[in-house]
Amino acid sequence: MWPTNMKIAEVRVARPTNKLKEIEYFYCEGIGLRKIGSFSGHSGYDGLMVGLPDASYHLEFTQHEDGSPCPALTKDNLLVFYLPDKTDVEVIAGRLNAMGYGPVPPENPYWEKSGITIEDPDGWRIVLMNTEGI
Repeated sequence: MWPTNMKIAEVRVARPTNKLKEIEYFYCEGIGLRKIGSFSGHSGYDGLMVGLPDASYHLEFTQHEDGSPCPALTKDNLLVFYLPDKTDVEVIAGRLNAMGYGPVPPENPYWEKSGITIEDPDGWRIVLMNTEGI
């Protein structure tokens, strides 16, 4: 059980990439996340943070000057966006498709029922899920 007096300021999920510019384009221009920060030359690393409007939950992508390959471990490593309005799913999927990122079949057929699966520039998958969430 989470202690009621323990406060969390933010939650960040971080992973490396060798395609920082393409990742920024995909997540900011394609999905529509907001760029909330970036850095360069920090002990050989450049980085980018993107998130939802309040930034309390966000993603960080880092790229080392010597390379930071990060292929997806499986086709079922997913970042799921629960979008209650089907129009929002269609708009984002259409924007990504126009950028060259079309739908791919999910490994788990559950995601096909109400979702669209798309691979980011590193091959990591996102799901645009048309539901209210859990």
